[in-house]
Amino acid sequence: MTARLDWSRWLGTLLLALLAAPKRSSRQAQKRVIRKIEVPNGVPLQVLEGRFGPYVTDGETNASLRRGDSVDAIDHERAVELIADRRARGPAAKAVRKAPAKKAAPRKKAPAKRAAPAKAPAGKA
Repeated sequence: MTARLDWSRWLGTLLLALLAAPKRSSRQAQKRVIRKIEVPNGVPLQVLEGRFGPYVTDGETNASLRRGDSVDAIDHERAVELIADRRARGPAAKAVRKAPAKKAAPRKKAPAKRAAPAKAPAGKA
């Protein structure tokens, strides 16, 4: 009986710890700093590991590393050049969403056929 109580107490503690932990999605995950590039006067540049590969940031603008760039070989001048190119291009254009096709209007019902006029009863001759 005591083993069961210990198990339930452990499980209760685990559940409370999980519920108390802050909820984070993959988008909110901490960005891993690969390398810091020191700047003599100003904000240090950082090389971070992103979803689509490494990129350089100054805290405001992000610039992806090109195919020929390696994380270890990038220096201050190249990082500044990448960020300047990115700023010159401006923000990425958002895709314009096409309006959904309109549904076909319901067909109008054909007018009802007129009934033939009633014939008068034949008179007796």
